[in-house]
Amino acid sequence: MANGPDRSIEQATIKRITLRLLPFLMLCYFVAYLDRANLGFAALQMNKDLGLSSTAYGWGASIFFVGYFLFEVPSNLVLERVGARRWIAFLMLSWGLISAAMCLVTGPISFYIVRFLLGVAEAGFFPGVILYLTYWFPRSHRARIVSFFMVAQPLSLFAGSPISGALLGLDSLHGLHGWQWLFIVEGLPAALLAVLFVTWIPNKPEDAKWLREEERGWLNQALIADGSTTAEKPALWEIMKHPKVLLLGLIYAGSVMTEYGLAYWQPTMIKAYGLNNLNTGLLNAIPYALAAIVMILWGTHSDRKQERKWHVALPLLVAATGLTGCIFLSSLPLVLVALCITLVGCFSIKPPFWAFATEALPPGFSATAVAQINSMAIITALVGPWFLGWIRDTTGSFTLGLVPLLAFAFTAGITALLTGQRAAKRGQLAA
Repeated sequence: MANGPDRSIEQATIKRITLRLLPFLMLCYFVAYLDRANLGFAALQMNKDLGLSSTAYGWGASIFFVGYFLFEVPSNLVLERVGARRWIAFLMLSWGLISAAMCLVTGPISFYIVRFLLGVAEAGFFPGVILYLTYWFPRSHRARIVSFFMVAQPLSLFAGSPISGALLGLDSLHGLHGWQWLFIVEGLPAALLAVLFVTWIPNKPEDAKWLREEERGWLNQALIADGSTTAEKPALWEIMKHPKVLLLGLIYAGSVMTEYGLAYWQPTMIKAYGLNNLNTGLLNAIPYALAAIVMILWGTHSDRKQERKWHVALPLLVAATGLTGCIFLSSLPLVLVALCITLVGCFSIKPPFWAFATEALPPGFSATAVAQINSMAIITALVGPWFLGWIRDTTGSFTLGLVPLLAFAFTAGITALLTGQRAAKRGQLAA
């Protein structure tokens, strides 16, 4: 960090950029995550109305990630070519309309088609924003900034859970089912935000007229100094097969598989204790509220200490511990505690992980590597929801379906320790 006058400019610049960009990007991610995860609440009515088995529902939840996986890397490459402002606005308009169109599905086939298209439309948003943030924030600020952005994930499920439960109560209003109202009401805000995105978000710092000249100069020098800008772009295949990219994808998968497995099935697990939809929503919100708080604190602590290895590994091991409790505990209060532990671990890894990843990767890798890492993790999200549904149809219980989630989280935690240790020895990561 800078000292004296430069330190003052640094603080003013980071504050100005943060206040301008972060609240709006968080709102967009709040809506994005809600649009992909509200299926868990819709399932409380939709599965019966459409005649979906648990396996069919799990496959529909998972097929979202097929489209996501296929279009994530291409989307980030398009973003680099045309700019974040136009491309992300287009994606938001697309997924908002597609999410609302979920109200039109009539059976398994239409359900699968719309979910696949939603995955295609949403594929570019998250990796695109992570890449976009590297244009604006030097690495010493990155974990804290990413923590503020990504806290929209647990917050969307914290606020969205009771809202989704309440929307199910609109059943039969104007001839529509409650789950249809849920998709309409929660889908259209993304399309409206797309219009604002074009007017509010500049592509890069040189386009930001609200930055002072000395602030823009400091930022440009800071990004050059820490290697965040480079003219050298390695070949696409060279990036995608790089060992460090593959290892980072495995580490992130430990969080993502559990995150989405629970996002799509947790409401059903909680409702199985005899609760109504509204109370299910209220209880479902508790673990996400706690995860949001710890996520910010953990990301800030990682930046303050400039340490990544343990800040990535420990949350994964915590998540594995929570999943162990979910498997062996049976009373609702204890299961809820175990879910809190699991989701605190799942979400706390994210800010230090993306700081870890963008710092550890060689120069020029960012656009493709960020998308590739996320794509690899998304493959496990494809497996998790489907496997939990299949286990429920086969055994009548979710317990066995949590075992691979636990194994992935534990393996990823150990991998993070080993990867971080090697990077630290080579001087590529502060640890």
